[in-house]
Amino acid sequence: MQRTAVVVGARGVIGGNLIAHLEREGNWSVVGVSRRGGRDAGAVRHIAVDLLDGAATREQLAGLTDATHIFYAAYQDRARWADLVAPNLAMLENVVDAIEPIAPRLAHISLMQGYKVYGAHLGPFATPAREDDAPHMPPEFNVDQQRFLERRQGGATWTWSALRPSVVAGVALGNPMNLAMVIAVYASISKELGIPLRFPGKPGAYSSLLEMTDADLLAKATTWAASSEAARNQAFNITNGDMFRWSALWPRIAAFFDLEVAPPLPLSLTEVMADKAEVWAAMVRRHGLVPTPYDEVASWPFGDFVFGWDYDVIADSSKVRRAGFHEYVETEAMFTRIFQDLRDRRIIP
Repeated sequence: MQRTAVVVGARGVIGGNLIAHLEREGNWSVVGVSRRGGRDAGAVRHIAVDLLDGAATREQLAGLTDATHIFYAAYQDRARWADLVAPNLAMLENVVDAIEPIAPRLAHISLMQGYKVYGAHLGPFATPAREDDAPHMPPEFNVDQQRFLERRQGGATWTWSALRPSVVAGVALGNPMNLAMVIAVYASISKELGIPLRFPGKPGAYSSLLEMTDADLLAKATTWAASSEAARNQAFNITNGDMFRWSALWPRIAAFFDLEVAPPLPLSLTEVMADKAEVWAAMVRRHGLVPTPYDEVASWPFGDFVFGWDYDVIADSSKVRRAGFHEYVETEAMFTRIFQDLRDRRIIP
């Protein structure tokens, strides 16, 4: 039976890679939903809508009567953490309110979360984090979103799942909140300026334990959870399966870019990379790169956020293994593959 996936947040690194995975799987009709929309191609069509507008969302999604799966990965940022709850909860509610009443074959709603559920953004937290850990003091929009689905699912024929990846890495142009892009552009500009590659984070971050989640691996886990009986109405940590320290991985990243490594030096990427737009524009011309606006190629505040973790950021991923998902990705190989892909696509030199 043909399945129709509605991917909400289709232009992000998670949504974009999920759409690509659904195309490879076949037997999916895919609708990408985002604020900017996109180009229709093959089995994929796009809808542009402001999900904060409930009436517009119902109007624009009114044709999705054949939807069988909603994969929700949309996110709106705000300056204050407390201010994240209202818009991010409203967007999810508006999507479900628009699709559930008109889609009789709706079978599953997938919610994308993250380690913020465990308070990873607040400071050192209990590790490895487990899916049944007690919640922290609110506000926390991820928790509110999950509770909304739990309430809404009562008595419904559809099920839900919540995926909790670590930092997600993949290729997604136009979505700069992607650590692989941050590192790739930072390293490329370092090489252009003839300087070694320095780790810019806090001193303790260089030796802390971390893990990553490959966007392709996450896409596989997402579709698995949407169809597995063992995953019904469950939350799962999704990681590559290995852990690393920047102190060991950073020299290998530098080697890919043919750079020397100098001792770490705490830097605010937001500050030191703010004046590099002209350097980037010159690199695009000199190396014949795909013209990508500097403010869209990498998010330096996001890099500062991740490189500021001077504590372990790891979660227990054994629950998803016990439930039947056994895919793994080596993190170093993931970075190498993504960097090479960016180079092959002429995004970086």
